[in-house]
Formats: sequence, C-alpha cells, structure tokens
Amino acid sequence: MNFNVNYFLSVFPQILPYLPVTLFITIVSIMFAITLGLAIALLRSNKIIIIDTLFALFISLFRAIPSVVLLFIVYYGLPQIFPVLKQMGATTAAIICFSLKYSSYLAEIFRASLESVDHGQKEAGLTVGLSKIQVYRGIILPQAMVNALPNTGNMFISLLKDSSVAFFVGVQELLAAGKMLTANSFLYFETYLAVGIVYWLTVVIYSWIQKQLEQKLTAPYHR
Repeated sequence: MNFNVNYFLSVFPQILPYLPVTLFITIVSIMFAITLGLAIALLRSNKIIIIDTLFALFISLFRAIPSVVLLFIVYYGLPQIFPVLKQMGATTAAIICFSLKYSSYLAEIFRASLESVDHGQKEAGLTVGLSKIQVYRGIILPQAMVNALPNTGNMFISLLKDSSVAFFVGVQELLAAGKMLTANSFLYFETYLAVGIVYWLTVVIYSWIQKQLEQKLTAPYHR
C-alpha cells in the first residue's frame, strides 16, 4: 500500500481554515432548529387537533426528505417561486435547510421530554396560583430540557456531519476543501482520511463539552 505520510500531514493545515465554516453552519442551524422545534412541541402539547395535524405533517415531510434534496429545493427551487430569494447565498440556503430538517426531529424529542415530566407538577403549580406560562418556564421546561439534552446533543453531531452536503451548492466547508485537494493530488485516501479525522476530533471535543454540561445540569436532581 502506497500511503503518502508527508502529504497526509500536510492536508491538516490546508483544511482546518474551513472548519469555522462548518461549525458556523452547524451552530446557527441547531439554534434555529431548537427554537422552532421547541415552539412546535409546546404548541402540540395543547392538543388542538388542527394545529397538531399541521405540525405532524410538517414533521413527517421534513424528516422524510433527504438533506441534499431539501437543500436543492431551498437553493434552486424556491427562487423560481419567490424571485426575491435569487440573491440568497449558499450558506443561507444551507442554514434554512438544516434548520427546517432538524427542527422536525427536535420537535419530537422535545414533545417526548415535555410529556416525561410528571403531569402532577403542572397541576400543583396551577393550584398554588402560578400562571401556565410560569409553570412551564419555572417547572416543566427546566426538567424537560435536561431530559432532552442527550438526544439534542446527538442531533448536533448528526447536523455537524450532515453539513457536508452544503458542498453540493458551493459552500466552502471541510468536505469542499478535501475535494479541491484531491482534484490536484489524486491522493483520495490520505485526503479524505484527514477530513474524517478532523470531523472525529470535533465530535470528541463536543461530546466532552456535552458530558460536562449534562453533569452540571443534572446535579440538582441527584440525591
């Protein structure tokens, strides 16, 4: 096997400058996805048939469409219907795509987390004179978010990896950097192995941060 060690090591400094683009897309998208997903979960918790049906359709649709297809719809398709979107950049399109797709997953995660909190706590809060908003803000949501944290973290990792499809609309991120290098060197194994290691190390660092956050947030619930 011909493995070019020197070239392999030289790939890292060439692709690392593109890591902030990947992280930017991932972090901004997950923030929008969390906000939208939580809003959907809270609205569905009211169990209004029409609203529940509409959001169930939303979740079913965006969970079913592959990321690259959804990205093409947003970037190439929507400007045909809404000409004002012709000025939309590829990065913006990627963020919209991932925000919609991952909010559909997170909506179900948050809905399950909300339902996992003992319903008696809500009734007790209302009984002592708290408003419904106060009950959710001070009692239900803190516990639900702790319960949802592991799965939300998994969604972040999935989104980090999924962000590589932004390459298909010209976003210069990690995979795009690797693709450009292979176009000149034709050393596919060394290049993509280096790209894979950067993704892996990023996930390892994030997993450590998530573990520390979980320990801090769950500490009040430990006896």
